[in-house]
Amino acid sequence: MESEEGEESSIPFQLQFDKPIPFQIKIAEWNPEKDLLAMVTEDSKILLHRFNWQRLWTISPGRPVTSLCWRPDGKAIAVGLEDGTIALHDNGKLLRSLKPHDVAVVCLNWEEDGESNTDEIGKVSAYEDRTSRFFPPAPRAPKMPGVVAGDSSFMDDGEDSLAELSNASFRKFNVLCSGDRDGSICFNIFGIFQIGKINIHELSVPVAYLDGHASCKLFNATIYKVALSKDLCRLVVMCTGEFRDCDIEPKEEKLNVDLHGLHCLAMDTSIFWKRKYELHQVAQQASNIEDLTEVIRESLSVMSKQWADAMKTFHDKFHSLSTLITDNGLESSPQEEFLSLLGGARISPALNQFLVNSLGEVGVKRVLKSVCGTGKELQLVVLDHLQPAAEIIGFRMGELRGLSRWRARYQGIGLDERLLDEATENAGLLLVQVQRFMMVLSSVVQQFSNFFNWLLKSIKYLMQEPNDQLMSYNSELLVVFLKFLYDQDPVKDLVDLSEADDDIEIDIKTIERVRQLIQFGGFSDTDFLRRTLAKEFQHMESSFKRALLMPFTTISRKISCMKLLPLCPLQLSTTQTRITIPMSISFYKNELCADTPCESGYTDYISFQVPDEAFPDIQNCIGIAKGFKQNSNNQSNDYTSLEAVLLSVPNGYHCVDLSLYKDKELVLLMNETSANSEGSGEACMMVVQTGDLPFISISRSSCLNQWELEDLKSSIVYLEMENEKVRKVPHSTIAPLAVSASRGVACVFAERRRALVYILEEDEDEEEVSEDK
Repeated sequence: MESEEGEESSIPFQLQFDKPIPFQIKIAEWNPEKDLLAMVTEDSKILLHRFNWQRLWTISPGRPVTSLCWRPDGKAIAVGLEDGTIALHDNGKLLRSLKPHDVAVVCLNWEEDGESNTDEIGKVSAYEDRTSRFFPPAPRAPKMPGVVAGDSSFMDDGEDSLAELSNASFRKFNVLCSGDRDGSICFNIFGIFQIGKINIHELSVPVAYLDGHASCKLFNATIYKVALSKDLCRLVVMCTGEFRDCDIEPKEEKLNVDLHGLHCLAMDTSIFWKRKYELHQVAQQASNIEDLTEVIRESLSVMSKQWADAMKTFHDKFHSLSTLITDNGLESSPQEEFLSLLGGARISPALNQFLVNSLGEVGVKRVLKSVCGTGKELQLVVLDHLQPAAEIIGFRMGELRGLSRWRARYQGIGLDERLLDEATENAGLLLVQVQRFMMVLSSVVQQFSNFFNWLLKSIKYLMQEPNDQLMSYNSELLVVFLKFLYDQDPVKDLVDLSEADDDIEIDIKTIERVRQLIQFGGFSDTDFLRRTLAKEFQHMESSFKRALLMPFTTISRKISCMKLLPLCPLQLSTTQTRITIPMSISFYKNELCADTPCESGYTDYISFQVPDEAFPDIQNCIGIAKGFKQNSNNQSNDYTSLEAVLLSVPNGYHCVDLSLYKDKELVLLMNETSANSEGSGEACMMVVQTGDLPFISISRSSCLNQWELEDLKSSIVYLEMENEKVRKVPHSTIAPLAVSASRGVACVFAERRRALVYILEEDEDEEEVSEDK
């Protein structure tokens, strides 16, 4: 018994548990800060489990999930969907949905700048958002009465708003990078503010060729994985596609290049590092403005729906009067009948029947409560949600305008003073329209209340009941209501987003007076009186988007392709199905390099399985390349700093999945080749120390019609089970392999629906056990 325990303790990687699961997993990612594992099932349900496999929550986005990643601080999850949407979740609740892509989001990577936003070199100190000095906490979107918490697509009551939750991420600059099936890559600061977009098909790849330079492009490319370096200076992209030449300088014969296969791109994203302070400030202001814009949009929607319901109640009750007038052979309108009654004329049988029998005192009070009660609710929505949001937007727009005037710093990222002046003025005009709406709403509610009070007195009078205790009415207001408001709806016209194109008629004299105010500092846009509140909101939103389009376009243009590395050929697929290639990208701190942090603070490691059909004499191998992005200061685009090695998988096994681990280690998940289709075979997990591998420097020749891995045929390293850390797995396994570098654990999924969690850090585990004893 003791010998068995000793034998078990000598096996690498302690098995924490082996549990059955009721579903198969297609995506799995460990939380970078906690012992939490996020998983996506084959039917696209998202699960969150603790390390002990306790399930915390399950959500179903309703659309196929194609990718997933954690925010660097582990407090939010980004979920990529098949329709191009990226959904941000926290604790199972939807925080925000973005749609930066038109097709499936196939990969996500969320990276954080390792440095805090402090000024140690005299540039810009940690940015302070001054909004909280002058305003209370930002309002949340209002809820429609009767809506249960969780039904809203924006955020839930009782949960922290997105802005509050994002405050933690604002302490450090971070970028969410997403790649889609059609080759587009989007960059979102803090995961919520889109700052750039490129398409790898449109990139021109400079390549050294003889005494000149060739420009090549990718065609029919599909992105597989994207990874930002930890200093945000470089982006590594793994993709498939055809690598073709476009032009040559000086003019030479066309390059014989038409390589369809697996390629690796190195993108220059140093703009994020060089301008992180400026981008941080712009993104924080702009993302909060976007949040508040949604609050206003939701407020207008709620107000429009509530008022439409109240008006429907009013018209449904009073429609029968028109029918009675027609049935009695009268040619008058309901307004004329009411005016006749107000003037003391004899009441018509139709109006008498309507007031006494159809409407009655109870009906009047019900409609009065519906219309006037809704009017008060709309006023509360404005005071508690819409107006505070508009005020904070105006302040934040002013902050951005102030930044734009610092041209030396902010013109370089596309912040345009003229466009922000226009957006700031439109934010002020929105506040004017809010006050205008409140006056119109108050007047309309007052006139409706006056009309209903008169109706109650009239009904009491017709029924010969005392009416002294009823509220009095104003005859002049009543005449105005019957002539101008009875069959009109100015409130709906102001807040209905679907009818925002309708203009308000304003007399010429009023317009001229407004134009004269420009000389005294008035608004330069004198047509705002013709716009409704809803149209003013759309006008402000469009001007804000135009102002932010400049930084978006500017940053997108500053992201360029530095190098392209053709790895291995692939067979052209006749179907739209993506081939599965296990691959992993990671960045490790390079302590020996003395260059600036942006240029060489980290060394990239790229690991991938070489498809067996790629080369007839390279079978069942794993490729590892490192140093792909280094020496970016060197103007030549050769690959003198690139090193690579080929690893041959042990006989009798084939690679299922792989993952780069901390300390430059590679974790391989391998199945026995003899395993049957029912998954009854065995597997193993191996950890390879890449630092001990004999990497070979790769230098490109002038001929581009060459795959990099062909240089390594004669120097393949053969992995031996007895020479590496290996743990047998008693099941045939499938991808994904989920490895947590920060927690030192790995989760393996078996074909027969089982989940196995292993602890990779034996030394740390032994210390914990000894301390417990």
